[in-house]
Amino acid sequence: MRTGIAVVIVNWNAGELLKECLDAVYRQTLMPNQVIVIDNASSDNSLVGLDERYPQLIISRQDSNLGFSVANNIALRDYVNTYWVALLNPDAIPDPSWLLNLSNAAKENPKYSFFASTLIKKGNKHELDGVGDVYHVSGLAWRRLHGVNRKLNELEDCDIFSPCAAAAMYKKSILDEVSGFDEDFFCYFEDVDLSFRLRLLGYRCLYVSKAVVSHVGSATTGQDSDFSVYYGHRNLVWTFIKNMPLPLLVLYMVYHLCLNILTIIWYVYKGRGRLILRSKWDAIKGVGQAIRKRRNIQRTRTIKTRDIWNAMEGTSIKLLMSRRGQ
Repeated sequence: MRTGIAVVIVNWNAGELLKECLDAVYRQTLMPNQVIVIDNASSDNSLVGLDERYPQLIISRQDSNLGFSVANNIALRDYVNTYWVALLNPDAIPDPSWLLNLSNAAKENPKYSFFASTLIKKGNKHELDGVGDVYHVSGLAWRRLHGVNRKLNELEDCDIFSPCAAAAMYKKSILDEVSGFDEDFFCYFEDVDLSFRLRLLGYRCLYVSKAVVSHVGSATTGQDSDFSVYYGHRNLVWTFIKNMPLPLLVLYMVYHLCLNILTIIWYVYKGRGRLILRSKWDAIKGVGQAIRKRRNIQRTRTIKTRDIWNAMEGTSIKLLMSRRGQ
C-alpha cells in the first residue's frame, strides 16, 4: 500500500484549541508527512506563535472566511502531496495512536477508501460524540451513538455511510475524482454530501473504533446556533436532490417533504421561524443548481440503486431508535 498522510485543519477563530489540536498531531506515534492549516481570516490570536512552535507546519492565510468546503479544497489542490489525507477540526484532539490506527485499518481493509474515527466528548472518555454518520432515506443525517455512554472497548469496526469530517481519513485520489467538497455548501452537511457522492462511485467507508479523538463540537459556530441551523437545513435539501438515485428520489420524496415541513413547524414553535424559512427558501432557490450537478453525479455512478439503499436507514422506527442511541 502506498503511504504518506497529510493532516489538514481548517481554522476560524479556534483560539487555544488550535494549539492543543496541533500539539496532539505532533505527538502522534505515526507522524504525518504534512500538517496544513488553512486559516479562514481568523480575527483572534489562534495563529500567533505557530510558526515558531511548529517549524514544519504549513499555514495558508485566507483574506476572508471561505467556509469549510472551500478551505479544504484549497488544501487538496495547492498543498497536499500525499496518498492519504486526514481531516481534523481544530476542536478535535486526537489520541497519540489516532493516525497509526487509521493507517493500520487502511492496510488491513484495502476494499475501503475512507475511514471514520471514534469521537468522544472532550473531558468524558465514555460519552460518545459520534461513531460515523447515518443517512436516512428522508434526507436527514445524524451521528451514530451521539451522546451515548459506551466504553471504548465495547465498540466494533463496521461499514458506515459517512465519516464525520471533524476527524476522518480519505484516499486523496478519490477526493480528486469528485472535485472535493461542494463549495456551494460553505459548511455543514458537506461531509455527508461528499460521502454520498463517493458511495455512488462504489467507494466504501469503514468506522475504525480504535481511532479515538476528543471533540468539543461546534466550538466556533455554536451548537444549534443560527449559523449551524441555517446551513445544515439548507444543505440537507441539496444533498438529497443531488445524490438520491431516481427510483429512490421518487419513492422517498414524500418523506423528504414531510421532514422539511415538520422541521419548519418545529422551528416556528421554538420562535425561530424566520431563520428556518430563510434556510428553506434559499434551499429552494438553489435546487436548479443542485439538479444540474445531479446530472453528472447520476451519469457517472457505478453502483446499483439497491446498494445505496442498503447503506441508508429506511424507516421512521429506525430513525427514532438511532437518535436515542438504542
